[in-house]
Amino acid sequence: MARKWTELEKYYNKFNEDKRLLSRHGQVEFITSMTYIHKYLETMEAPRILDVGAGTGRYCVALAEEGYDVTAVELVRYNLGILKAKGSSVKAYQGNALNLKQFEDECFDMTLLFGPLYHLFSFEDKVQALCEARRVTKTGGVILAAYCMNEYCVLTYAFRENHLRECLEENRLTEDFHSVSAEKDLYDYVRLEDIDAYNQAAGLERVQIISTDGPSDYMRPVLNNMDEDTFSQFVRYHLATCQRPELVGAGSHTLDILRKEGR
Repeated sequence: MARKWTELEKYYNKFNEDKRLLSRHGQVEFITSMTYIHKYLETMEAPRILDVGAGTGRYCVALAEEGYDVTAVELVRYNLGILKAKGSSVKAYQGNALNLKQFEDECFDMTLLFGPLYHLFSFEDKVQALCEARRVTKTGGVILAAYCMNEYCVLTYAFRENHLRECLEENRLTEDFHSVSAEKDLYDYVRLEDIDAYNQAAGLERVQIISTDGPSDYMRPVLNNMDEDTFSQFVRYHLATCQRPELVGAGSHTLDILRKEGR
């Protein structure tokens, strides 16, 4: 009997993540994420990197091409096939962020969670993914965890795209406009206080938190019409402001940078 695809697999069988990150708004997210990845890699000697939820390999392949020792885990077979077809030195496996059983404790210097937390819907599952990342990361190592943010979802989907009435009727928004997602929705959206609670439960210490895309996702047509020099200046602006507390959490993605401390 043929295996039944999950809704997540059906979605990623059609979704082109590489194309998204090559778009103007995607470039802002990619450049910003890589800037902070390099910031911490530069403090490490011969680091080993684990990319959990690697998708088609946009980050892990780029890092491998820079000469880093990179291992990737991806849940969706279709994505994994594309990643492997790129012919990089990435060691790629099918696996689940909730159970990284193929890896021993404390074997990576940096662990990336750039997708799994978008698609885990319970508090317990998000904490479990962070705990597994913590387990396989060396003491003193760094975990970078990405989230989809609540206000972007409400402003764009509910208000701009005019789904507010159905969201309210289906109880998909709380009284204070926190999105309520289920697996059929594919993505889960959080606020900064939610992220703080996950970290506390997982025993992880924040080094810093940034907005990887800031206003760029709201400005797609504007960015697409910019000349190269203006776009370059926009990226400079974003990198100069992405740590500002009044902006963190307002964009579509937030990157939480965590240190595994000894207990």
